[in-house]
Amino acid sequence: MKKHHLEVAGFTAAAALAFSLAGCAGQSGNSANTASVVTSSSTEQSGASASASFAEAAALDLSSQRLADTDITTSESYSDATGGGHAITADGASAQYAGATVEKTGDSSGDEADFYGENASVFAANGATLDLSDLIVGSDGTHANGVFSYGSGTTVNISHSIIRTADNCSGGLMTTGGATMNATDVTAETQGNSSAAIRSDRGGGDVNVSGGYFTTEGVGSPVIYSTADIAVEGAYLQSGSSQGVVVEGKNSVSLTGCQLIASNTSKNSDKSDYYQAVMIYQSMSGDASQGTAEFSLDGSSLTNQNGDIFFVNNTSCEIDFTSSTIVNNDESGVFLRAAAAGWGSQGNNGGKVNLRASDQVIDGDMLIDDVSALNLYLNDGSTFTGAVNPTGQQGDVYVELDANSTWTLTDDSYVTSLTCVQGSINLNGHKLYVNGVEYDGESAVAGSAVDTSSSASGSTDGQPGAAPEAPGDSNGPSGNGGATPPSKPGE
Repeated sequence: MKKHHLEVAGFTAAAALAFSLAGCAGQSGNSANTASVVTSSSTEQSGASASASFAEAAALDLSSQRLADTDITTSESYSDATGGGHAITADGASAQYAGATVEKTGDSSGDEADFYGENASVFAANGATLDLSDLIVGSDGTHANGVFSYGSGTTVNISHSIIRTADNCSGGLMTTGGATMNATDVTAETQGNSSAAIRSDRGGGDVNVSGGYFTTEGVGSPVIYSTADIAVEGAYLQSGSSQGVVVEGKNSVSLTGCQLIASNTSKNSDKSDYYQAVMIYQSMSGDASQGTAEFSLDGSSLTNQNGDIFFVNNTSCEIDFTSSTIVNNDESGVFLRAAAAGWGSQGNNGGKVNLRASDQVIDGDMLIDDVSALNLYLNDGSTFTGAVNPTGQQGDVYVELDANSTWTLTDDSYVTSLTCVQGSINLNGHKLYVNGVEYDGESAVAGSAVDTSSSASGSTDGQPGAAPEAPGDSNGPSGNGGATPPSKPGE
């Protein structure tokens, strides 16, 4: 077996900044144990005529996609033990590596690692195209990401490979500065805090994942943390301590034919009282542009072990479900909570949501506080069983049902506006108030949507969502004058 040690070429980092992202700074302690897999229950579909695609989503079990070391044949080895160094580097040129083990030790800190790729095991920058296959990549150091793609024009293509990171602030697949990451049949497992398996940071980019197996165990380590456009198809995704998915600002995550299991049992921030499977928010750290976030679930399964399914705060968002199975194993949790929290300016930091469901079963309450808003659209035979703001009118809510969809109340509910045909709503012994007037349970009603335009508020610590300047630029990569950025729930 050949042994190599590849030094960094053509991409030197300036001295590390004094302050790092709060999501990574000061993380310590042992990782939480990975949650066990809980399959979807067929009882969630009672009262609904599930389509073939919906039934397929309920039966999804993609855990067998995990690669073992014995599935990969290696003949070479690359390693680096320096703080800030890389085992493999592609700088401004095309490079290919296949059939190799990659070992990285050594520590780094803050923005140099999170924004620019310092100390990553495998690193591409300056417009490079890096093709990787049949690799076993391991890192054991803080701020030691597995495979890192940085900068506009840079592309990493990785297939049939394993990535494992052991320490804090060490993601699996990492993309920043407008780069591209394409991953096929990859297993990525992280152990540390603030170490998402599929991770992006300032400047974002495009991330495309096909198949694979992705798990996390640490606090503040969702399977996916998005400040980019991230599309995942046919993958197994599981968090052991954090949210399953976090979308920040004007960015997106789409899951198609995926199995997501989330067990948010530990907090990375004291800014929110809630646990959830999917969080959509704007931190105002400067890492993500302000605007409408997007999350979609198509032909997939989502199982939540603790707390709420969805939490939206300090941003507007579009949420789309199609023929997917969504199960909450926490009876005290709600389906959707749009509410103020510690991010943004008090009184203007709620969640503004357009939620569209097609051929979908929704089971659970929706709570919209007085600085938030919801437009709920039920289409193509969707069913909603639950209550909206059962304790009384708070934020503006519009519910629209097509002729083939139904809503069964489980408690009194309060909405601002309603559109439905006769027989769409089963009061089930409860009362529905529309703009303060009790609905009779029989009439066809035509209402109008409420305002869900962007509500992000608060000051940023830099140009929001901008690609980070090259290390050493006089403006500094974070542009925050040394201030500590706001803490984040999953980064």
